[in-house]
Amino acid sequence: MITFWYTIEKSKNEVYMKRKIFILHEIYGVNDFIKMQAEAYSNANTTVECISLYSDNRIFPYEQEQEAYEYFISEVGFDSPLEKLTKIILEARTHYDEVLLIGFSVGATLAWRLSTLPLQGVVCVYGSRIRQYLDVIPSCPTLVILPSHEKSFNVHELKETLDAFPSVLTRQYLGQHGFMDFYNANYCNESYLQVQAKISQFFEIKRSQGGQSNAPK
Repeated sequence: MITFWYTIEKSKNEVYMKRKIFILHEIYGVNDFIKMQAEAYSNANTTVECISLYSDNRIFPYEQEQEAYEYFISEVGFDSPLEKLTKIILEARTHYDEVLLIGFSVGATLAWRLSTLPLQGVVCVYGSRIRQYLDVIPSCPTLVILPSHEKSFNVHELKETLDAFPSVLTRQYLGQHGFMDFYNANYCNESYLQVQAKISQFFEIKRSQGGQSNAPK
């Protein structure tokens, strides 16, 4: 199921918009955090679309983290969405000058696996399972955002490995998995602001008009 948060109708003679950004969510679904990320990067030249990986568009509350994880692994996984996501991205490439992809957590791992497509840029925010797909060689500029600590593996070792990839830029920030999400118990405001600035800079390098930061007031 594809969820559109920003839609723009075009006449047959209308010039296509310059840029399209797709956002892939965490295990919780297209929740308020993901929607606010979409708003941060939407502007006159950029259309943002959040893609729900769940067929019923379900959203899990944070206290159901384990249930959300188990549902994602059993019902979605890291293989089955790839074909559909690839079709969506390739279709967008026929209509937009630039197509970019941002993923968070499980969405970041999927974004990493899609980085071999003809995209103009990919951002992967704490995609811990990237470590299982190091055979992927991104063909476009790819920004990988890592936390300072993960419970299940050595983040520094993963960073050292990714630093050797020619098209990959890795950055590590203080905090644990989920530090970008101000609804999450692991939220770190300082790191959130730094990452938002880095992602905007990453987009500006590709001639973007940077989005606004939606930091909590």
